[in-house]
Amino acid sequence: MKTIFFKPDTIGSLASTLCLLHCIATPFIFITQACTMSCCAGTPVWWQSIDYVFIIISFFAIYKATKTSTNKNIKILLWFAWGVFFTLILNKTLMLFYINQNFSYATGIILAILHLYNLRFCQCNNDKCCAPI
Repeated sequence: MKTIFFKPDTIGSLASTLCLLHCIATPFIFITQACTMSCCAGTPVWWQSIDYVFIIISFFAIYKATKTSTNKNIKILLWFAWGVFFTLILNKTLMLFYINQNFSYATGIILAILHLYNLRFCQCNNDKCCAPI
């Protein structure tokens, strides 16, 4: 019997929440670092790469979650939100144009909420409804 912790929506929601916390903590960590050190105030590469770890985890979580979801609209919204989130993270790295960081926060929150909604209301009740056609 699968527990709730191994469901893709739980993993996706957790990854989105951790990503959001990572994004919120970044300015505070580097403001403190800039105040204590006079050089190297830029964000280290290893810290920036955590964004992509969350993107990869969320991709697979959405992929698995959409396989067992019964709501087509939630499937579309999950993929759309992931696409927007990926674009915002990629833009942040490449600095193509300025986008307020609040959009990334909002997208992360939306992804977490969509995963929780899908987990609560859009799951198959038996193995037959999720069988590939």
